[in-house]
Amino acid sequence: MKKQSHYMYGIHAVSAILKHHPERILDIWLLKGRTDQKLSALQQQAQSIGLTPQWMNRKAMDDKAESTQHQGILIRVQPPKIATEHDLSQLLDEVDEPFLLILDGVTDPHNLGACLRNADAAGVHAVIVPKDNSVNLTPAVCKVASGAAETIPLIQVTNLARTMRDLQERSIWLFGAAGEAEKTLYQANFTGGMALVMGAEGHGLRRLTREHCDLLISIPMSGHVSSLNVSVATGVCLFEAVRQRQAKD
Repeated sequence: MKKQSHYMYGIHAVSAILKHHPERILDIWLLKGRTDQKLSALQQQAQSIGLTPQWMNRKAMDDKAESTQHQGILIRVQPPKIATEHDLSQLLDEVDEPFLLILDGVTDPHNLGACLRNADAAGVHAVIVPKDNSVNLTPAVCKVASGAAETIPLIQVTNLARTMRDLQERSIWLFGAAGEAEKTLYQANFTGGMALVMGAEGHGLRRLTREHCDLLISIPMSGHVSSLNVSVATGVCLFEAVRQRQAKD
């Protein structure tokens, strides 16, 4: 069955899709009475590719977006192509030292959006999620990702454990984040082909996912809190990997 179109909003998210996938945009609306430089630039960009922006009052835009966080711009888009194991295999064939992020069951849109943004900033080649028990690329995810949802491949796999075994067969090391791990991320070697494996909000890594990791690592905590939000922890781990990989070069 053909997937239906959906709405996206937010200046950064709309700017990214105008830049990378303008062919997916079906309609565009701007907030009536709001005129600022960023919106004017997006309006001109849309018109340059043949789109005619429509004007909408705030109440109507809030209702259509189902959010008040639209920043005065809303678009209706065709759904993105869902990347699969086949796309992952092609990507890995083209990359010498893959740098991957695996999210095991992240269901909160804000956390997935923030993780995509972290991944884009760190130079991750792809983010891998299980097809089930994971949030999709919803408008809220794209808004929080601030454009990263259009630049970072999000790959849905039907069997995460099997995908992890396939990565290991390609000599890609899997580092699972677990609060009880004896080794910290600062004792791990993140150079070479690697995937950081992060667990779901509140639950951490599932047992089978944990068993398929080559090494479990923790973030040393000096304060009173026992854990970090998954998107914050992801950022901490990714940029330690970035530091090591850049130092190697």
